[in-house]
Amino acid sequence: MENCCDNENWKFQGNKELNAASISVRGVLNLLMLNIDPHHHRPTIMLGSADPTDFPSYRITSSAVDAVVDSVRSFCFNSYPPTVGIHSARSAIAKYLSQDLPYQLSPDDVYLTAGCTQAIEIALSALARPGANILLPRPGYPQYEARAAFDHLEVRHFDLIPERDWEVDLDSVEALVDDNTAAIVIINPSNPCGNVFKYQHLKKIAETARKLGIFVISDEVFGHLVVGSNPFVPMGEFASIVPVLTLGSLSKRWVVPGWVLGWIVTNDPNEILKKTGIVESIKNYLDISPDPVTFIQGAIPQILETTNKDFFSNILSIMRETAEMLYDRVKEIPCLTCPQKPEGTMAALVKLNLSLLENISSDLDFCLKLAKEESLIVLPGATVGLENWLRVTFAVEPPTLEDALGRLKAFCDRHTIKQ
Repeated sequence: MENCCDNENWKFQGNKELNAASISVRGVLNLLMLNIDPHHHRPTIMLGSADPTDFPSYRITSSAVDAVVDSVRSFCFNSYPPTVGIHSARSAIAKYLSQDLPYQLSPDDVYLTAGCTQAIEIALSALARPGANILLPRPGYPQYEARAAFDHLEVRHFDLIPERDWEVDLDSVEALVDDNTAAIVIINPSNPCGNVFKYQHLKKIAETARKLGIFVISDEVFGHLVVGSNPFVPMGEFASIVPVLTLGSLSKRWVVPGWVLGWIVTNDPNEILKKTGIVESIKNYLDISPDPVTFIQGAIPQILETTNKDFFSNILSIMRETAEMLYDRVKEIPCLTCPQKPEGTMAALVKLNLSLLENISSDLDFCLKLAKEESLIVLPGATVGLENWLRVTFAVEPPTLEDALGRLKAFCDRHTIKQ
């Protein structure tokens, strides 16, 4: 019998474009975890991902768990859902988001997705006509670049300025736009920077987008996770100026990323997104994509209605303490600089001064050696588009962060060039 391995004429091969789009937070974290010494005497601390579900202090409120149990036991949510989502869930999300807006959203403005990752996928695919380009922040969230590459959507980066609290460089935005530019993405509160955009800056972004004839995709997955003085303002506040697609999910504010329930919302009182075919493209994509779990959709009204405000305030209280701790302790490490105290999300960017370190060639090299020597994981800035920076998560319990920052200082002291 002929051995199939002898045949060199197979007509199939892997999708190289998918491989080219493979830079991701998860991929880099997996690489770092492989560098952990399994015989290290201390447990591994993860400061590389915004997922504090392992810590009891961040545990989801029991009322949300009860809502899911009630949804399952009702036997009403065992079927395939409508592709745009169950009406009761869409209605509840519209009501929830409208609390922060000067107008009321309709259930028809809400489209349910399998987490915010799928919301990104759908939003970018909806505008990826031949020749189109999109404006993405640098630093930013790498899922956007990966999805754009997969959709043959050209990416043009605008800068966020650390000296101005990571505000958008609006002059660079105007220089990037041409007739094929479709949209600008903003992430607010900002992952990875940890800032929260002020009202007036958001308004300037809206006015700039209107002048340029593009719409805004506003990633608000960390909405309301604010630990500083700047209040969270949804981009939908400015929908009368420019059409806005808002992306969000339960994952961060409720600390349930594994429930994988997100949404796309059209903030568009002038129906520009409908007239230009964006809404139709979103609906068509939903027709051929997986749905978020039906019983989680069924639990949404009860989750949004019954979650006590104390749950949110307790989470924020812990994160205010840890954000302050991170900012203060980084000051004690000469090779690291945190340009501003974190205002929101679950992480902050810290600048790495390689000139003060020996035998460290890059931010990735720093993180690989940190993992091996200290069993501590932080994310290299190159992952989010900013080399020689680190993204450090502070959404952990205070004693864990205290331990982690002690390890970080010990590692930096050990590798600092001796004068």
